[in-house]
Amino acid sequence: MKKLSIIRFKPKPGCFDEFLANSIEQSRDRGTANPPTQFLMTKDDEIYAIVIRDADGLQQNAAEGVNWLDTQRHLLQEFNEVDRHTIPLTGDLVDY
Repeated sequence: MKKLSIIRFKPKPGCFDEFLANSIEQSRDRGTANPPTQFLMTKDDEIYAIVIRDADGLQQNAAEGVNWLDTQRHLLQEFNEVDRHTIPLTGDLVDY
């Protein structure tokens, strides 16, 4: 089974371009895979990562993402005290 994750980020003022460039570099292999397994979207002052993963590798892949995020937190605003620097949403990918 495949999982789809959407992770929402809000860079601090003046840090949007740097965080976007870092996100592109971090996701390059998945973004250029055939088929692509990660996409980046911008809307207003936020960046969204859309990631497709195998359910079996979700936990390890998510842990690697958190490790990368730890190097980027200084560029991000906190959404709130619970979600902190990201608002993630993950569920089963329905394939037609």
